[in-house]
Amino acid sequence: MAEMKQENNTHNASDTALLSSDGDMTSFRFADLNIRFKTPSRLKRYTEVKEWNDGYIVATAIYDGIGETEEYIDLLPILKNLCINADEFLKPIKYVSVSYDRPQAISNY
Repeated sequence: MAEMKQENNTHNASDTALLSSDGDMTSFRFADLNIRFKTPSRLKRYTEVKEWNDGYIVATAIYDGIGETEEYIDLLPILKNLCINADEFLKPIKYVSVSYDRPQAISNY
């Protein structure tokens, strides 16, 4: 199990995935893929990744009307629905970081 706090953003792109949100969509970006999935419209933003465990994310998020709360994301069923081999896709990911920088060229799923 790899863990990463947002403030420790010194990992390289070859082993770090990026988590962000925009409106009612969350993005999980790694390599040349941007996996987007629906989230509650009250989600304002992710602030920290507390834990990464091979497809399972524990993050801190801020919601309108609720404030800061812990969020749990299981990527395995999302990857399965997209016909992405989870073992192959997740294997090189050692860290996940919150990032609201916009990628230049990336394939959306």
